[in-house]
Amino acid sequence: METIKPKVIQNYEKLSKDIQEQIKLYYLEGFSEHLIEFTNPKGELVTALPFETEDKIYMIRMTVRRALELIDQDSDFDDDGVLLSSRRERYEEKYAEVEEFDEDED
Repeated sequence: METIKPKVIQNYEKLSKDIQEQIKLYYLEGFSEHLIEFTNPKGELVTALPFETEDKIYMIRMTVRRALELIDQDSDFDDDGVLLSSRRERYEEKYAEVEEFDEDED
């Protein structure tokens, strides 16, 4: 039986540091081109960055402008908006078991 993951709509700044780092690792070249639009429970159109963990589905509220600002202001990204290789390696090592949980299920 497949379990249904809870969906969380949240601002990027309110996410834990660990989730922020995992998002950076997943979206190596920035967030702006991965934004989607959906209607929230209040019937409002929202722009968000989707991100799924083993436990939850996150919809991280942000506009294209805010997505670009986040990358521009983050020292983990280079001038072209790409995650620095040193940060990528550190995050890959730190979250290796997070990405490998599917491999152990067979």
